[in-house]
Amino acid sequence: MTTIRIEPVTPEAFAPFGELLTPRPTPDRMINAGRCERHHALATVERAGGEAIISIFRSEAVSLPHDCTLLERHPLGSQAFMPLGQDPWMSVVAPDDGGKPGQPRAFLVPAGMGVNLRAGVWHGVLTPLDRPADFLVVDREGEGVNLEEVTIAPVTITA
Repeated sequence: MTTIRIEPVTPEAFAPFGELLTPRPTPDRMINAGRCERHHALATVERAGGEAIISIFRSEAVSLPHDCTLLERHPLGSQAFMPLGQDPWMSVVAPDDGGKPGQPRAFLVPAGMGVNLRAGVWHGVLTPLDRPADFLVVDREGEGVNLEEVTIAPVTITA
């Protein structure tokens, strides 16, 4: 069994997998008569001919240490997750290794921050920490097979 440590998420560390969804230090512009900051186009919805859809996912929580045994990917579209609560959560991702997941990494994502996973990025299922959570999800709906799931040897994630 492999053990990995959950690591703090940074834009640089997460870049091989996608973008972080969090306001920039300075807004791109002010809108609504100067009352609203617009942090424009934080990520792109990849959709390979389908359409972008918005859903809410409600997920059971996990606690650390946690054994990750399932990874999935969506080859035809990106998938963005934005927590609707105020708790940190965990994003498990892995590079592609010849069509199979490579060594997983686990990121501790702060409250109020989301992620946008690029099309084809291997990732774990939603993993809120310690209590169930709702997530706003933007992904692709359309023709073609857009889900691959793989059971992996357990990877234990620790704090």
